[in-house]
Amino acid sequence: MNATCLIVDDEPLAIQLLQKHVHESGLLELSGSCSNAMEAAAFLRINKIDLLFLDIQMPKLTGIELLRILKPAPPVIFTTAYRDYAMDGYELDIVDYLLKPISFERFMASIEKFYRRWNHNAADDVQKIPLQSQKILLLQSGTKTYQVSEPDILFIESFKDYIQLHFIDGKKLMIKYRIGQLEQELSSDFLRVHKSYIVHKKKITIFSNHQIELGSFSVPVGNHYKGVLEDLLKK
Repeated sequence: MNATCLIVDDEPLAIQLLQKHVHESGLLELSGSCSNAMEAAAFLRINKIDLLFLDIQMPKLTGIELLRILKPAPPVIFTTAYRDYAMDGYELDIVDYLLKPISFERFMASIEKFYRRWNHNAADDVQKIPLQSQKILLLQSGTKTYQVSEPDILFIESFKDYIQLHFIDGKKLMIKYRIGQLEQELSSDFLRVHKSYIVHKKKITIFSNHQIELGSFSVPVGNHYKGVLEDLLKK
């Protein structure tokens, strides 16, 4: 499941650009957009979100003032035309500080930072798994290397240049990594069934010509991967 987000900005064009970036990223679910901090505060009183895109210079209540009164505050990415507030932002432990106009490339880099924080507990648990005779994956993303035990993976999902690993305990880990590269590094226990999905064969509960089920999860079978079903039947 993608993280949910809220956009708060008093400039309609800025909201439209962020909405476009959110949609094109395929990594976030937009919960709403607000034109001022007071409207956002009211929204957040009754709605839970995972990430807040927050402008700083707004009438009546600035983004920084809003962040200080939110208890607890969701992870925040500041979106502003002013560099002067960068120190204030990082003192408030924000995820990132985006200067307008925000390019899609810079936006995606910021989302990667967010997902590293959002998946922090899952990543820590994965890194603590002891080395055993089972296959261990070492996935390098940016300056970090994630140690992942293959038997703990349920399936892998691709989002452009990113992958999300779904684990059997329900946790997820999203990192910048190409699914084609990972496919070559995985053992024969895994099967590519779609351009965007790789599944753990031993975790499959039901499969058909169009769909594979892994417990409560359903994964589509791509037209170019129909032959994988024959491989499943041989096992």
